[in-house]
Amino acid sequence: MIWPIKRVDRLVAYSTFSAVLVTWLLLVGLDAAQAFVREASDAKGDYGVGTVALQILLTVPRRSYEWFGNAALIGSLLGMGALAGSGELTALRAAGLSKMRICLSAALSLALATLVVATVGETIAPAAEQQAQSLALRAKSDTIAIGQRGGGIWARDGDTFINAKQGTTRQVDGVREVRLADVRVFEFTPKGQLLSIAIAETALHRVGEWTMQNVRRTRFGEADATSTTEATTHWKSGLDPRMLALSIVQADYLSVSDLRRNIRYLTRNGQDAQEFEKVFWARLFWPLNVLVLVFCALPSAFGTLRSGGMGKRIFIGMTLAIAWSFLQRSLANVGAVYGMNLAFATALPALLLIALAVWYFRRAS
Repeated sequence: MIWPIKRVDRLVAYSTFSAVLVTWLLLVGLDAAQAFVREASDAKGDYGVGTVALQILLTVPRRSYEWFGNAALIGSLLGMGALAGSGELTALRAAGLSKMRICLSAALSLALATLVVATVGETIAPAAEQQAQSLALRAKSDTIAIGQRGGGIWARDGDTFINAKQGTTRQVDGVREVRLADVRVFEFTPKGQLLSIAIAETALHRVGEWTMQNVRRTRFGEADATSTTEATTHWKSGLDPRMLALSIVQADYLSVSDLRRNIRYLTRNGQDAQEFEKVFWARLFWPLNVLVLVFCALPSAFGTLRSGGMGKRIFIGMTLAIAWSFLQRSLANVGAVYGMNLAFATALPALLLIALAVWYFRRAS
């Protein structure tokens, strides 16, 4: 075996993983409870407390994925602190085990859990998050139904059905702007007869109205059909852009395959795909980042674990997690601004930590 499992590995793994599990459950539980209280305060009509509870329950896989990195860091420090408090960490060091050996045991004990959580973040979490948003939208809206099918966005406004292949939302001067691409508007009579089909390149909601660009409209009569084209036309619709913006799943909640599909689509149509690319590479490097951060954080805290209490360890973990998150986002943003390779910019924090760990352990040996 490349890494023979010994009793010391089981000891460190049990202490570390049990602390990580408790921390993880606590963080996810508090986050979900806070979200439930916030949503329940607006519960009324069809959007009752039961619906809110189901919606929050569907977001638990996504919240679990988001909080696992912080839980792994804080829980590892707590687990090592428990070993230090009982004198077992001192005994391991006296038995000749190096700091690197102990830190590897702690980090590798989380490897399987990290891979499982990463898999959940790519499969269950995105699907459940979309279901949660769809559930909230159906309950909050009366005459408008919004959902996603087959990678596109579908919405119903009375007897009009709207389909868009792509949707993006952003803040412009403090106002939420919604842009739809490859838009198709189907207008029906109350009896279900098709009246017209409008196909537009884009539809943009701005200043209280929708504006469609490059529109080709076909109107159906009893025995014929007529087609017209317009460069720009205004679209009168009760479709609330605030509700539609909620139906457009944020890039952070998409799976890697969906992110790749969006990147290809935006690139093919000459649009900016940097936001999706940053999330894409962050998701790919997420398992490595979690394990590297845990492995590299433990040696720096070795001297304080014996004398510090639980509060100090939690403070150390939170400080490192915040600093790490800030460093990652900053380097990714700098890389995007200066045209760096986003994969390299995203991996750079982990590479720096690995280099720092190599220097530290060579010095400590």
